[in-house]
Amino acid sequence: MTLLDDSPVRPAYRLYRATVQRVERLSPHFARVVFGGPGFEHFGTTATDQRIKILFPLADGRMADIGQYDEEQWAGDWYDQWRSLPEGERNPFRTYTVRRVDSVAAELTVDFVVHHDAGPAGTWAESARGGEEVVICGPDARSPYSSAGTDWRPANAQRVLLIGDETAVPAIGSILESLPADRTADVFVEVPSIADVGVFEVSHPKVNVRWIARSSGGTGERAHGEGLIEAVTEWAAAHGDVLALAAAPRPQEIVEVDIDRELLWDSPEAIEGEFYAWIAGEASTIKTLRRLLVSGHGVDRRRVAFMGYWRNGVAERIG
Repeated sequence: MTLLDDSPVRPAYRLYRATVQRVERLSPHFARVVFGGPGFEHFGTTATDQRIKILFPLADGRMADIGQYDEEQWAGDWYDQWRSLPEGERNPFRTYTVRRVDSVAAELTVDFVVHHDAGPAGTWAESARGGEEVVICGPDARSPYSSAGTDWRPANAQRVLLIGDETAVPAIGSILESLPADRTADVFVEVPSIADVGVFEVSHPKVNVRWIARSSGGTGERAHGEGLIEAVTEWAAAHGDVLALAAAPRPQEIVEVDIDRELLWDSPEAIEGEFYAWIAGEASTIKTLRRLLVSGHGVDRRRVAFMGYWRNGVAERIG
């Protein structure tokens, strides 16, 4: 890609060789990892819910060469290079959201959900230590397109609703840190246990966060999404005046998505209005919540962003 004067335009994303600077355990199911490395002073600072890819070491610690060592290749298609490798040589990767960027310190913070499982990402995050290396595909602040990969588009909405499970916690924390002082936000967050409540702090005077723990430390645990759906249903019933601010101007239909076969994801372009909703997490829960707002309360679907970050019982398809 070039400008009219034939000068090159940096791509929105590039590869970064990343080294773990420090690790902090925030709670039983959350670990914070701070990365640094060559070029991190140029890492994109859009943050909010911006998506990145992290490629993890193979079992023997190796990272395949997919262009991260050659600056001239950083604008290339790393995914094609990754696919061209023998299957056993491909470093597994997963999608995460940026938690915080410090351009002065040249550091990127990513919060990981630790499920204590045997998957490549969970295993790595469970035992990550300073000095370990990964490869990150993330935004380049020097590109005019560096805000790509973000779905938070509230425009001028003065009242916002954020809903998510533990996989959405990093994005919600980042969004709330960027929220202007004159905005009002109702936030619902589901986490695995009572010990995970409060993994981010809120100082905004107009933000109300309700934490929902699936396990309270007793003998039982609620099903994933059950408490979240219940809490949002109660809130919506009590806030018809708020939802009326976002009523659709005409009858609307929802195209149902088969979440077993298709990606549940829609982040409409920003439109002017008083209300905006952002929902992310497990796909079947997100589908139910979207239907609650749009079909149940008549909210204009153009004011509802929803992202199925994962599907219960199904790992990320690629990586």
